[in-house]
Amino acid sequence: MSAQLRAMPVATTDDAGMRLQVFDWAGIADDLDAQGCAMLEALLSPQECRALAALYADDRLFRSRVVMGRHGFGRGEYKYFGYPLPDTVAALRTAIYPRLAPIANRWNAAMGIDVRYPDTHTEFIERCHVAGQQRPTLLLLQYGADDYNCLHQDLYGEHVFPLQLAILLSEPERDFSGGEFVLTEQRPRMQSRPQVVPLRQGDAVVFAVHQRPVQGTRGSYRVNLRHGVSRIRSGHRHTLGIIFHDAT
Repeated sequence: MSAQLRAMPVATTDDAGMRLQVFDWAGIADDLDAQGCAMLEALLSPQECRALAALYADDRLFRSRVVMGRHGFGRGEYKYFGYPLPDTVAALRTAIYPRLAPIANRWNAAMGIDVRYPDTHTEFIERCHVAGQQRPTLLLLQYGADDYNCLHQDLYGEHVFPLQLAILLSEPERDFSGGEFVLTEQRPRMQSRPQVVPLRQGDAVVFAVHQRPVQGTRGSYRVNLRHGVSRIRSGHRHTLGIIFHDAT
C-alpha cells in the first residue's frame, strides 16, 4: 500500500474506498474460494489501530458488553457498538461490502441458495431492519493473559451475510503473545481442517461466517466453518470485528 494512501484517514466511505483500491480483489476472491479466508495486509495503520482499540474504554459508544466466561464462549470480553457507529468503523463496513457482495452471490448460487445480496450495504441493512434485525453487530474484542475465544459462528437472525472481517489492532510479540486467529472447516465425511491466519497489527482477514462452496467431482457442496482465537499467553490483544448483518 502506498504511503500516501496509508496517510489518509478513513473518515468517510470514499476514504475507505480509496484505501481498498490497492488490494488485489481478484486474488482475494481466489483465496476465499480456495481456503474460505483471505488477508488484507496493512489495511489500517498502527496509529489507526491504537485509536480504535482506545475506544473500548468509552462505554457511550457501545450497546452491550459480553463477558465470554459467563456464557461458555471462552475467556475475555467484547462490546457491541451502538448506532451511530464511529466514522472509521461505519466507513469500512460500507466500503468493503460492495467488494464482497459479488462473491457472496456467487457462493449462494453454487450452493443452491436462492438469496441474493444487493449492491450496497444500505440496501442490505434495510432488509435486515424490515425483518426486525436492527441492532448493530460490529464489535471490539479485548483479551488478556489466558483468555481465548471458542470456535463459533456469528449468526444473529434470518438474514446473514456470508462473509465477515476481523482486523487485529495489537502487535503480536510486542503487545501480546499467543492469540492466533484460527479457522476450522468441516467437510462431509472428513475430519475438521484447521487453519491459523498469521495476522500482524493492522492486517484484516475476510472469512466465511457459516458455509462456503467447495468444488467436488459431482459439483459444489457445502462446508461449515468456525473461527476463534487461541489462548493468549501474555499481554493484551484487541480486535475489531466487522459483521455486515444486524441482529434481532
